[in-house]
Order: sequence, then structure tokens, then C-alpha cells
Amino acid sequence: MKKKFSKISGLTLIEILIAIVISSLMMAAMFTSYSVVNSTYRQVTDRAKISQAGRDLVGQILREVRMAGYKYFNDNIAADESHVPIKITKRKGFGDAGTKVPKEFEEVGCDTLEIVYGSVDYDSDADEDKRYTYTRYKIKYWCEASAKIDPFTDKEIKGFKVLKAREKWDSSTSKFSALSTDDTLFDREEVLDFVQDMVFVPLDENGKRIDADSSGKYTNAQVVPSSGKEYDVRTVDIGLIVRSTRPFYRDDKRSGAIRKIISLTSGRDISVEDKFLRDIITVTANARNVGIDQWKIKKKKVLL
Repeated sequence: MKKKFSKISGLTLIEILIAIVISSLMMAAMFTSYSVVNSTYRQVTDRAKISQAGRDLVGQILREVRMAGYKYFNDNIAADESHVPIKITKRKGFGDAGTKVPKEFEEVGCDTLEIVYGSVDYDSDADEDKRYTYTRYKIKYWCEASAKIDPFTDKEIKGFKVLKAREKWDSSTSKFSALSTDDTLFDREEVLDFVQDMVFVPLDENGKRIDADSSGKYTNAQVVPSSGKEYDVRTVDIGLIVRSTRPFYRDDKRSGAIRKIISLTSGRDISVEDKFLRDIITVTANARNVGIDQWKIKKKKVLL
């Protein structure tokens, strides 16, 4: 019997403790690797999300700028200055506004863009000479202070939300409106939040900024193009800055330096020290339907 039990081997307490320590080290290494991979994956997906959201909006604006000034050959709608194909109201952004976003958007905010183009409604049941009804649409983009609460600070975020309106020309009232009978029209729809700035710069055929001063700047609330230059617009530079919804960087400052986002317009650069990622998207839209001689303003009438 003694011989039989002497052949049975076991583990000492020291061996068990060594095994526990080794297993703990392996688990710690695996958790660290997982944390690094997960953090990197989150950063990549966050960057992709804000980039995609911004590009979707810029894509919409790009298509509509290309439509600005379009009309059908037989369109004879009598129009006034409200039918200018492209109208931009310049703002300051909050590059000069310090750390807060003022609520008074007469003094600070994103640029406002208004686009007008022609269209036609077709009624197959009407008489042949009455099947086509010509009309106009106005698209408007503007910004307001974001009402989002940052879950990491419990304060309102420092940024804007972009709103959009799509209105139709009402010949009975001689103005653009969002008719309640048309589901495709709306006077206020939020399209994107966490926006830091939205800039529109009109350029003429020589690539020069229309109505800008010698340094390329605009004054607050300046409307461009000015009277007489409505059909000088050939392209529009579009700039959009979007912020991530949650902290992206580990430190407030990256390599000890303040992060600076360069704007399309002088005086609207943004300098920040927080942990959020900001993606700037810039594109040039060709206003291909603007500038045809027969559509120019004559005697204060806009002939699109």
C-alpha cells in the first residue's frame, strides 16, 4: 500500500502561487492589448462617423449649388430680387467669440446660403396645353446654437446645428413658402449637429472672391453677391467643420500645442485645447446654371 501512494504526484503551494501569478500576468497582457485595440477601433469609427456626416451634408449643398439658376426654356414666371440664384449672408463664426457661443446670432454664427432654381409640375390628365406648370424652389441653409448637452461636461456644447428649408414659389402670394399641401416642402429641418462652422465663399470667373475686401475678409451680415453682381458667381467654395460627439484625444493638448483649425475665411480660425476631434471638409461647387446673359437682372427684375 505504501508503495502505491508514493507514486502519486501533486502540487505544492508555491507551485500553485507561481501558476496564479503567471496566469494573472497573461490576463493583464490580454486585457491591455484588448483595450488598445478597442480604443484604436473607437477612434477610427468616430473619425469615420463625423467625416461621413459632414460629407453627406456637403454633398447635398454641392448638388443644390449646381442647380442654382436653372430654369426651363418656357418658364416665364415674373420674379423679383427674391429669385436671385445664389445669396450668401456672411457671419463671423465663433473663431473671434472666445470660449462661448453667443446666443445673439446677428453677431456670430455660420454663413447662410439661399439657392433658387426652376422646376416643372406635370399633370397628364390636364389639357395638352396646360399639362406643364412652371415653378421655382428656394433652398436655405443656416445655423443656430446647438441645444445638445455634452454628457462629459453637463454643459451645452460649443457649436451649432445646421437647419434647412425647402420652399416653393406661391404665385397667389408672390412669395416662397412651405405649402402644407406638399410633403416635400418644409420651413425648418435639422440636418446636422455638432457643427463648429459653415462657410460659403462666392468666386467669379477669375477665381476672385466677390465683394471681399483687399485682405479677403467680409463684414458681419454682409450679403453677397451685391446688387449688380448676382450673376457673376461661377463657383462657391464650401467649408464645413464638424466636431466629434465624445472625446477623441487622451490629452487636452496634443504634443503640448493648441490645436488650430484653419477656416476658408480670414478671422474664423478655431483654436482649441479640448479632447474633441474636428474634421474640416472643403469642396468647390460649380454654379453651372448661373451667368447666362438672358437671365441677368434687368430693371430690378430677376429673370432666372
